Amino acid sequence: MTWIQALVLGLVQGLTEFLPVSSSAHLRIVSGVFFGDDAGASFTAVTQLGTELAVLIYFAKDIARIVVAWFTTIGLRWQARSQAAVAVADRVTTKLPVMDRSVREQYERDEQRELDYRIGWYVILATIPIGVLGYLFKDEIRTGARNLWLISFNLIFFALIIAAGEYYGRKNRTFDQITTRDGIIMGFAQCLALIPGVSRSGATSTAGLFLGLDREAAYRFSFLLAIPAVTASGLFSLPDAFAPAGEGLNASGAQLIVATLVSFIVGYASVAWLLKFVSGHSQYWFVGYRVILGLVMMGLLAAGVVSAT
Repeated sequence: MTWIQALVLGLVQGLTEFLPVSSSAHLRIVSGVFFGDDAGASFTAVTQLGTELAVLIYFAKDIARIVVAWFTTIGLRWQARSQAAVAVADRVTTKLPVMDRSVREQYERDEQRELDYRIGWYVILATIPIGVLGYLFKDEIRTGARNLWLISFNLIFFALIIAAGEYYGRKNRTFDQITTRDGIIMGFAQCLALIPGVSRSGATSTAGLFLGLDREAAYRFSFLLAIPAVTASGLFSLPDAFAPAGEGLNASGAQLIVATLVSFIVGYASVAWLLKFVSGHSQYWFVGYRVILGLVMMGLLAAGVVSAT
């Protein structure tokens, strides 16, 4: 891989990671069409660490609040269950220290803390399906799933799913109304992102729309949901990316670092723009783009201009 190729692919990753257009599909298409080979799933996974760092910084206050609320509430509820200033006749069940009732009631009245606590659990539960399936099918994800015919089909087919979510979704529930059911369903929808051409944000946000969430709430939870899975995938792929073997566009360690840095910078701007965009625009713009790109790729493949593998 040349330095120009590394920079271009880092730019593509940053631009497309958060849009419902599939960053893995774009990296595969750009590397295949313009550079004549595949940059590989490991390159994709590692450069996604840059865009996830962008999410961590953009949502830093939210994430810190969620983490603190989760641990605090776990601690408070454990302490409340463990306390026993409860006397039964003349018998005291335990001598553990008792939390002051006014403090406990103050925390329980804190709706923001309760919401953050719930969101923390939802992210944990929703990450389990993709963690299991990603591990079980890691070899297929790195090989057959990167066929350009399959990617082109997925771009078009899932564009129709996104359009259906936009059309049929009621979009009448906000972020603070997300439930356990929403989190689990969106977690299973995230599993579709293992297939290039689907789009992680597209799958999870569309599931949210079908569940009645408004666009901003669906995307906001989608971005938070992606953090554990994408970070784990990137770290898991580090050895393969820094010590590549076999054919394809193999990046050096320095090129990989620079590409990841580029994806971080561009990704930060992208997530800020997208949240603002979806609050006032439909997803049909992305639907049209996906269909056009998929049809163009099928035409190039049918004409023999581009190899599918």
